[in-house]
Amino acid sequence: MHYNVIRRPNVDDSHLPATLPFLLKQLYARRGVTVRDCNSSLASLLRPDTMKGQQQAATLICDAIESNKAIIIVGDFDADGATSTSICLLALKMMGAKRVSYLIPNRFDYGYGLSPEIVEIAAQQGAELLITVDNGISSITGVAAANQLDIPVVVTDHHLAGDTLPEAAAIVNPNQPDCPFASKAIAGVGVAFYLMSSIRAELKRRNWFESQHIIEPNLAILLDIVALGTVADVVPLDSNNRIIVEAGLRRVRSGRCRVGITALLEIAKRNPQRVVASDFGFAVGPRLNAAGRLDEMSLGVELLLCEDINKARTMAAELDGLNQERREIEAGMQHEALAKLKQLNINDDNLPQGLVVYQQDWHQGVIGILASRIKDKYHRPVIAFAQAENGEIKGSARSIKGVHMRDLLEKINTLSPDLIIKFGGHAMAAGLSIKAEAISKFEQLYHQVIAETVTPELLTGELFSDGELAANQLEIETAEMIRYAGPWGQEFEEPCFDGRFTIIQQRLVGEKHLKLVLETECGSKLIDAIAFNIDLKAWPNLQAKKVDVVYSLEINEFRGNQSLQLMVKQISAV
Repeated sequence: MHYNVIRRPNVDDSHLPATLPFLLKQLYARRGVTVRDCNSSLASLLRPDTMKGQQQAATLICDAIESNKAIIIVGDFDADGATSTSICLLALKMMGAKRVSYLIPNRFDYGYGLSPEIVEIAAQQGAELLITVDNGISSITGVAAANQLDIPVVVTDHHLAGDTLPEAAAIVNPNQPDCPFASKAIAGVGVAFYLMSSIRAELKRRNWFESQHIIEPNLAILLDIVALGTVADVVPLDSNNRIIVEAGLRRVRSGRCRVGITALLEIAKRNPQRVVASDFGFAVGPRLNAAGRLDEMSLGVELLLCEDINKARTMAAELDGLNQERREIEAGMQHEALAKLKQLNINDDNLPQGLVVYQQDWHQGVIGILASRIKDKYHRPVIAFAQAENGEIKGSARSIKGVHMRDLLEKINTLSPDLIIKFGGHAMAAGLSIKAEAISKFEQLYHQVIAETVTPELLTGELFSDGELAANQLEIETAEMIRYAGPWGQEFEEPCFDGRFTIIQQRLVGEKHLKLVLETECGSKLIDAIAFNIDLKAWPNLQAKKVDVVYSLEINEFRGNQSLQLMVKQISAV
């Protein structure tokens, strides 16, 4: 799909420190950065006590620690769930909890969240307190089942709450009603980290560490894990999340991170000393997620808990293999999905407002990525379904900016209360289950609700550019400055630029990537560029002499040498 390129206008940046380079001041000002946002110290984090339910949850968990009760953490099977589970286990053990373990539901056997079946397993394992991480806000029946067994539940989650909340002993979720915590974009791992901080404060108030001869732990040593989960869950990087992510990245760059993260970076061929948020998002996160998509997420948790680098490398290699298998499965599913859309005469010129794809034999663990790929290709909200158990099919939804996916599912549920068996999620991603025979009715209502709520403007793909760089700005120094001026990510987009260039060389590499040598308009400089997953019907184009390119700056490292490279987002022959 060809995107409209919109240049961000120049804005007043006089409120930002004069010591910042002019280009960086503009990049920050266009993204709404304030003077306070320029302070990335941990002291600038939002206070834990502003998160509703925090003290109540901390009190319950501290009581359980003091009473030596069996605590079981119930996680989710994605990277956010794995990192949330890991930091809770590590933190609680550092704080003196002796009986703490975890359960992560296998997505194929139990599905998402604290279900009654998972409660039963936890009860068989002797649970006396359950803590959900990255799930639980929609686990009405699961919490009820725990209550019947007299097992209190502390829910920690970040997903949007429905009309009914579970009857948990405590709920910590900034997206529950009446929670004043300012960062509604915090990931599940961030919520869990904040709770661990409150538990430490409560235990300190009780003189627990002194009485048990425990050194009060520095929970900042867990921030590399918190940063990984935050980036991998693709939550908006508001100022609070940026502080968390930057603190975690600093730990990695200084060689003070978990050996599991080091092993994942190594196998992804990323330099830990130069790590940035995108390395977590595109290299480490997918490999961690692969465990939950194709196998058991416990492998990912055990890697993050691991203390031995050699064992960590073995587990990282296993995750890398699973990720390669996932990519092969995904490629096949994507080919099948695009073929189905082609049969329906759906292409760039004939697009409905939303897309639904379903095939009985698709892999449940990969439909989320499939939906994301199709969403990126067509710039439409997409739901991909695969067969589940008991005549049900499970859907994974991905949305575009301005189309709130969970709210959309809520409207469908209001129109037909018995259609969706269960659903949950947030603005950009959601999950749901329906009966297989209900797919036609669901698709009909899906298109109806989209037509009623989505304006055509939202369906026009847009690329935002920070304008044109002068030839003397196309240098490694500029790329280096931007690289470490982030962290960049969701809703705090990495700077993107546009310009017209002359093609000096063009060739295919790796079957579907276009390698270019470009010359600036004034003819003063030659620059390497690469466009991944190019449209092979359009490129290489030996007739094209000049091109308009939208790009970001990257530093290419090869055999110890560094050079500037343009990462092409869009290319058009002039």
